[in-house]
Amino acid sequence: MSRISQNLRIIGGRFRGRKLHYNGDPRVRPMKDRVREAIFNLIGPDVREKHAVDLFSGTGALGLEALSRGAGRATLVEQHFPTAEIIRQNVATLGVNEFTEIVTGDVFLWVKRRPELGPTPWVVFCSPPYDFYVHRTDEMLELIGGLMQPAPAGSMFVVESDARFDFSLLPDAKAWDVRSYPPARVGIYRTPSKG
Repeated sequence: MSRISQNLRIIGGRFRGRKLHYNGDPRVRPMKDRVREAIFNLIGPDVREKHAVDLFSGTGALGLEALSRGAGRATLVEQHFPTAEIIRQNVATLGVNEFTEIVTGDVFLWVKRRPELGPTPWVVFCSPPYDFYVHRTDEMLELIGGLMQPAPAGSMFVVESDARFDFSLLPDAKAWDVRSYPPARVGIYRTPSKG
């Protein structure tokens, strides 16, 4: 059973300060508030009107933070059924059901099926278990690259790992802005705009 976390909350935007449900499951590993805040400071108002795609969504905090800060809609993908139920509770708590799609399933398979995410530029959050970058490196590269290719112009990618992942392996490696927030490392990529 989930509980409202005293520590997990929306940091900015219209839902600022609202607490989120989190059941304490260590497999979920919500991104630390300071890292989430740093990310949204970096991407700033560029999140507005975008379609937030939160892979390995956990509590849904990244996608919901994006909605709070003006994203037009969000798709939250989480394989673990009990965790996906917590996302549903958080979506309901914030009253954003009509702007949110929750996908319960394997992120790798979901991306391979080439989901129709629409022409609106995306902001893709990829914050998996860190071990995936070590034990499933090829799958992670295929996952990120597989979304970068069809992404509408003006989209953004936010990838969180730890120090074991080499961001230079990603497509268009020199264009990634990589920052360290130990133990996390965060890479941000912006697709070229048209024109």
